[in-house]
Amino acid sequence: MEAVAIITPAFRAEQTLVETVRSVLAQTYPHWEHWIIADDGGDYERFLATHGVADPRQRFLESGGIGRGASTTRNVALDRIGVPLAAILDADDRLKPLKLERAVAALETHGVVTTALDVMTMQFEHLRYVGEGEDRVLTPGEHKWVSLSMDSMVVWDRRRGDGRYDPTMSNMTDLEFLLQLYRTNPTSFHIGEPLHDYIKRDGSMSNGKDVAAGMIASKQEILRRLEAGQYGVAESDVRGLSSFLKTSLEAETAYGAALAARPGLLFEDHLEPRLAAARR
Repeated sequence: MEAVAIITPAFRAEQTLVETVRSVLAQTYPHWEHWIIADDGGDYERFLATHGVADPRQRFLESGGIGRGASTTRNVALDRIGVPLAAILDADDRLKPLKLERAVAALETHGVVTTALDVMTMQFEHLRYVGEGEDRVLTPGEHKWVSLSMDSMVVWDRRRGDGRYDPTMSNMTDLEFLLQLYRTNPTSFHIGEPLHDYIKRDGSMSNGKDVAAGMIASKQEILRRLEAGQYGVAESDVRGLSSFLKTSLEAETAYGAALAARPGLLFEDHLEPRLAAARR
């Protein structure tokens, strides 16, 4: 059985990392390496041992600085891992126990696998699902219409496509990375069972009003690259993803007022009806 390298950047992650690691230890698929990369100079190996969640399958690295960012930190691991399969897990998210088992099975026929999300508060209270439903094969142009939230739930076969995260972008780097994978993978496989806990941090990038400028700039840059042909996907996929990004950009500009009128409004709940209208 092939091993999966799970990549987790850690920056001041002491409050959340133990639960994240416990979710890895609970996987029904045992062939994994958990790469934990400190971006804050922290000794996470000692920290996890102190909390009773150390495991010989864990690997520890440093980003080479302090606060270099998640993209650079993930790339440090991507330059080092030697196993063929990889997955992303942020230091405040969790995997459901079947996540790796289901994803590895799907990688037998597809180079890229995504899963539905269980969106939760920081107290692990359920907020909503994203991308739930039937399992399906998706083209690049279809993907975001199903997975309208974040994209760090990806698992992929590095022999069939790989990339590096773009540290020049402040937001949306998961989608930009996924588009790199689509260069050599014309489709992905989406598992409709919510197998990834996506934790909405207070004031997080997709749940607060103070980061709209960064989100807008990043979406505009991906749109520019997409329409310039940088990812080499089919024209129909360019149209599909461009339509999503333009609808999402319109939603970004209206989100602040909507959030003021409905405090706590999730961006996903704000965006979803706009996507439905755009598809009519």
